[in-house]
Amino acid sequence: MASGKILVAQGGGPTAVINQSLVGVALEARRFRNVERVYGARHGVRGIIDQEFVDLTQETSHNLEMVASTPSSALGSTRDKPDEKYCQEIFKVLRAHEIEHFFYIGGNDSSDTVRIVSLEAQKAGYPLRCIHIPKTIDNDLVGSDHTPGFPSAARFVAQAFAGANLDNASLPGVYVGVVMGRHAGFLTAASALGRKFPDDGPHLIYLPERIFVLENFLAEVKATYERLGRCVVAVSEGIHDASGTPIASLLAKDVERDAHGNVQLSGTGALADLLCDEIKSQLKIKRVRGDTFGYLQRSFIGCVSDVDQREAREVGEKAVQFAMWGNRDG
Repeated sequence: MASGKILVAQGGGPTAVINQSLVGVALEARRFRNVERVYGARHGVRGIIDQEFVDLTQETSHNLEMVASTPSSALGSTRDKPDEKYCQEIFKVLRAHEIEHFFYIGGNDSSDTVRIVSLEAQKAGYPLRCIHIPKTIDNDLVGSDHTPGFPSAARFVAQAFAGANLDNASLPGVYVGVVMGRHAGFLTAASALGRKFPDDGPHLIYLPERIFVLENFLAEVKATYERLGRCVVAVSEGIHDASGTPIASLLAKDVERDAHGNVQLSGTGALADLLCDEIKSQLKIKRVRGDTFGYLQRSFIGCVSDVDQREAREVGEKAVQFAMWGNRDG
């Protein structure tokens, strides 16, 4: 059985249940007698280099459970992408604290961080076990049916569009809601879950898995508006043209990217505003409104899914069990 001191951190965007995974790691690790210390790093891998550690070993179960039920990332997060030099700084700190296990809770970019740290540790001859704990509202991690964080975010999106549909029915016009998800349309597709009747919105849903053609979009909005006298549209932030270029980056004057090279798709309401402008100018519809859900869907406390909370806790617990009983990184 593996033993020693362990470190857990959180990376990428927060979710409504990511702290369940954090607490799952802390409490499960404390069940193993040979685990001497459970540390939490503030602000992801950046907190390791800065030695911003929180000792979770003696924290009361009551306090940890309070943290578990609180949305967003309790330890703070980062989008830093480590290179070889960055990893050497990480190893210097981990060696000083005699840490043998590293758990990183996050999505695609965080899983890549775990891969990089693990490979660099092997090259450096440092016996560090690296475990990725999945979370992402985008639901786009390979090899999973769904990911912790997605059910709660999907619930928010479904309820938000159900409300937007009722609002739109009382004051008819066109409503465009832009949803997170980057290159995956699961979250945007969840907007349909709030429908009860055939004429309920969203009437049109645009996902990044299909090529977006502005002319077709306008024709479909026009047809729906003429048929129902109104139109509710759900659009993924990651919609793109035939070349694969995001519509948001085509329309924006300046394109901002994070450390992993990703275009910032939900930083502004530019996509919703631009689509609304096109509808107004091309279709001559006066009442056109747009919203960008942005961060609202990530950590909204009123729509947390019980299933999501339970599964997020379980992946944290299973990660510790895998690390203690397994024989490789994961």
